[in-house]
Amino acid sequence: MEKNLIILSKSKPPSLTPSYSVNGSQLEFHPKNIKPISRVSFAKYSKPIDARLDKLCVEGPLNEVVKILDSLAQQGVAVRPKTYVNLLQSCIDQESIGMGRELHARIGLVEEVNTFVETKLVSMYAKCGYLEEARKVFDKMRERNLYAWSAIIGACSRGRSWKEVIKLFYRMMEDGFLPDQLLIPKIMQACVKCGDFETGRLLHSLAIRCGMGNSVRVNNSILTMYAKSGDMNSAKKFFTNMDEKDMVTWNAIISGYCQKGEIERACAYFDAMLEEQIKPGLVIWNVLISSYNELGRCDSAMELMREMESFGITPDVYTWTSMISGFAQNNRLNEAFEFLNRMFLAGIEPTDITIASAISACATLKSLNMGLEVHSVAVKMSLVDYLPVANSLIDMYSKCGNLEAAQRVFDMMLERDVYSWNTIIGGYYQAGYCSKAHELFERMQESDVSPNVVTWNIMITGYIQNGDEDRALDLFQRIEKDGNIKRNTASWNSLISGYLQSGQKDKALWIFRQMQIAHVTPNSVTILSVLHACANLVAGKKVKEIHCCALRRNLMSEISVSNSLIATYAKSGYIKYSRTIFEGMASKDIISWNSLIAGYVLHGQSESALQLVHRMREEGLQPSRGTFASIILAYSLAGMVDEGKSAFASITEEYQIKPGQEHYAAVVHLLGRSGKLAEAMDFIRNMPIEPNSSVWAAMLTACRIHKNFGLAILAGEHLLTLEPGNNIIRHLLLQAYSLRGKNWEAPKVTQSEKPVGKCWIETRNMVHTFVTRYGSEPISEKLHSWVERVALKMKPVSENGVWIEEEEEEKEGIGVVHSEKLAFAISLMDSHHHANKVIRIVKNLRMCRDCHRTAKYLSQAYGCEIYVDDSSCFHHFKGGLCSCKDYW
Repeated sequence: MEKNLIILSKSKPPSLTPSYSVNGSQLEFHPKNIKPISRVSFAKYSKPIDARLDKLCVEGPLNEVVKILDSLAQQGVAVRPKTYVNLLQSCIDQESIGMGRELHARIGLVEEVNTFVETKLVSMYAKCGYLEEARKVFDKMRERNLYAWSAIIGACSRGRSWKEVIKLFYRMMEDGFLPDQLLIPKIMQACVKCGDFETGRLLHSLAIRCGMGNSVRVNNSILTMYAKSGDMNSAKKFFTNMDEKDMVTWNAIISGYCQKGEIERACAYFDAMLEEQIKPGLVIWNVLISSYNELGRCDSAMELMREMESFGITPDVYTWTSMISGFAQNNRLNEAFEFLNRMFLAGIEPTDITIASAISACATLKSLNMGLEVHSVAVKMSLVDYLPVANSLIDMYSKCGNLEAAQRVFDMMLERDVYSWNTIIGGYYQAGYCSKAHELFERMQESDVSPNVVTWNIMITGYIQNGDEDRALDLFQRIEKDGNIKRNTASWNSLISGYLQSGQKDKALWIFRQMQIAHVTPNSVTILSVLHACANLVAGKKVKEIHCCALRRNLMSEISVSNSLIATYAKSGYIKYSRTIFEGMASKDIISWNSLIAGYVLHGQSESALQLVHRMREEGLQPSRGTFASIILAYSLAGMVDEGKSAFASITEEYQIKPGQEHYAAVVHLLGRSGKLAEAMDFIRNMPIEPNSSVWAAMLTACRIHKNFGLAILAGEHLLTLEPGNNIIRHLLLQAYSLRGKNWEAPKVTQSEKPVGKCWIETRNMVHTFVTRYGSEPISEKLHSWVERVALKMKPVSENGVWIEEEEEEKEGIGVVHSEKLAFAISLMDSHHHANKVIRIVKNLRMCRDCHRTAKYLSQAYGCEIYVDDSSCFHHFKGGLCSCKDYW
């Protein structure tokens, strides 16, 4: 026996079964029946036994270690810190958390528990996947060095506890330690994952201060941070200044531009990478292919895939999935399925994500036949039991209207998540089966999957869209009380969109007001919804209020919000505001241009509209379907018939766009305004598609202006066939029969109640409604007198045709005053400052000729501007002229 072996007791050896708590904080060695042996009582370690432990670390088995340690405890022999650390490393290598805990329970046997030992213990728990226990050991450490901080930060990084990584970084700084070049990339990754780019910039400055500028790994993490943050200017500058670049460097800069949608710049860097003789790997090819597909440029993605194969790189399942999803999402299902077949032939087995993507595409396009084919593929490959696939099938069948199939898939699922329940419940609501949806909602509450806020929002939306406002409001109130879930912005949006869908704009705006009172932050969906409710001449102040709200919430950077404000301001009579927003946009898309161009056309400013089209082309942006309708109408307003015809021809010939009803209606408007009625009629007869009501309405307007009663009857009859319930068309057709002298044909059209004219005007922050006043109705004497005085001041105008005397409303006569004249009166009779005054009126019927003349006279006599949005046209009266140029 070694001389340094000390026998502590000659009595019967005590029981050495260890007692310790695994999940608790007390992880110390406590033999039963005796008090813990004080560390000072241990003798020096035994070299032969220590060597045996070292050998077990390499060769095993580790279960022998516990027996030896317990034997040493009885003999009072210590274990070297180095040996203990080696044992912990063996637990890490073999992922043996059980043995690790056994060793932790016997830490009292270590000769000296130093920082190195405790750090290794932290690493053991962390690398075996037990972050909570690693954290408990770390928190109890008496002294921490950089290695200890690196161990716990690395542990949190592996456990994807990104916010915790950032908190530990700041604690480490407070403790006087700076991260090294191995730790900075881990912390930087956490910054990217959390979107904490301010901390990322701090790390960048630390890296410079600590002289880590030559570390490629550190530089790559900094570059990735800037790219992921979307700050490509900083990313580009940093990339340029890097002395050494590797594959990760190029991946970061290219992926950053792809993320921003700037695929051309990404490709430029890709080409530069090839020039540097760096062979791109599969990852970067997939990033570029995926970006092209997301932008809808599937042909470019396909070409890039061919180029990738020419480099000797074989597409993987991600490549094929991206191509399948890209073609499917862009309504090219046949090509998507061709890629799926090619994938099979290439021997690449699709994953559940591949199949789920294909099914989701079928759901988006509501293609049941294709969905059934993909479902059969999923069955053959035994993928239907995967949750993403089953959920996609429920969604596809629901959107395609086959709820029985959706229910079958749902019932056969071995596992369901909240998305499964939400999809099937939403499907029933979409189909109008509220009771079935509510039954499933109650079943969900009894299941092991609790409803989330999305579930409640689906219920609210379902009820309100199916006309049950009371149930929707009741559920809205019960979310927090019964569901114990806090209402979110989407909850309020559900009510707002529901009321808008049912045409209750005032209620939708009231809910928006309550949302603001409740201090709930609106998002872009909220803003877009309420703006839709304000797209009229009497809601200008509300539009400004919503605009301010969008500015306060930093939502103007979202292109969709700015685009909607451009369009809404134009419809509210504020075209200058539309232009200001447009010019202030950091980036514009085709909708931005189209919205402002259409706004100028609406206001009769054809020159401004065409100048904007020219500028758009100069900036390299091609006109879209929506642009062409506005271009043709702008030429119509300007009387440029040949140019308008040329623009229509170019839609197909130059841009390969199939014309729609809006383009055909614009051409009829172009020909009709210039008096080419026969040509307009021939154009309609030769249309490759059946003309809709907008085309015939344009023809009817032309016939009314140019007094062609025969063609007016023809257009009116077609309109009445398309819109049999439209009383205004019925009334106009009866007038046309009368004026044509075909009273015997009039009985074919059922006599309807004459439409009553109404208009709305905002004065002194209140919206007033005026109804056309007939003899038996009371009217303010003051208003009546003002209207009569204005009529006397106006120069009498001789009208040659009888058609223009017959309007949608009954002709003014004794005791009859049209509603818009009453609105003019209340706006102008009490005001002493008429100059620069702006009057905005919305009317439900087409203005009559006399009211139109009156508005022109008032705009000149009172030096004011008058906007009238009637059922036929948007009028802007100024200086005695109207933007419609008397064609409406």
